[in-house]
Amino acid sequence: MTTRIDKLEAFAGTDLEDLCDVTDAAIVDGGGFGWLKPPARSVLETYWKGVLLVPQRSLFVARLDGTISGSAQLVRPTRNNESRAFAAELVSAFVAPWARGHGLARGLVEAAEETASREGYRKLSLDVRETQEAAIRLYESLGYERWGTNPDYACVAGQLIAGHYYTKDLRAGRRGPAKKKAKGKTAGPRAKRGAPRDEDKRGAPSDKDRT
Repeated sequence: MTTRIDKLEAFAGTDLEDLCDVTDAAIVDGGGFGWLKPPARSVLETYWKGVLLVPQRSLFVARLDGTISGSAQLVRPTRNNESRAFAAELVSAFVAPWARGHGLARGLVEAAEETASREGYRKLSLDVRETQEAAIRLYESLGYERWGTNPDYACVAGQLIAGHYYTKDLRAGRRGPAKKKAKGKTAGPRAKRGAPRDEDKRGAPSDKDRT
């Protein structure tokens, strides 16, 4: 199987139909897309056509063997929001259930991050339902830090569900506030003389497999 992440500028071929199909699948699976049940196809088509018309939005799509199987949107701040001009948002990220396990979700997030960083944004934020455990694991593995929780984030089947808010510093080498050093601990004699640390002897850890 082949995979690819594209920044979609216009619909071609069956792109719109495929995107509506995978949106339906994600909604039925409880993917947190916003809708609780799939809307009429005409509503979905109008929605996706509208996304491409918004200057502040970029639509990224994941393809599995050439067929759209997921998407994510990068949302930039409006021009009048100068105080938040340094930060962008990642919204509506999902992959159809049948296309999971190929690293597509990670690819979508990384594509949005690369675009935001290239355009000079320092922060990327997102929010997610607490029930989306796989998504939460992915975001945290990519360096997103949880800064808040809304206990009444969404109502599904009459039940209130909490949601978590995450942010990531896109500047190289920045992973949030530095951890404070424990008091009372000093470097041992070997460390003072510049002796190699244990991890230097072992070598750098290998990259984790993509989700």
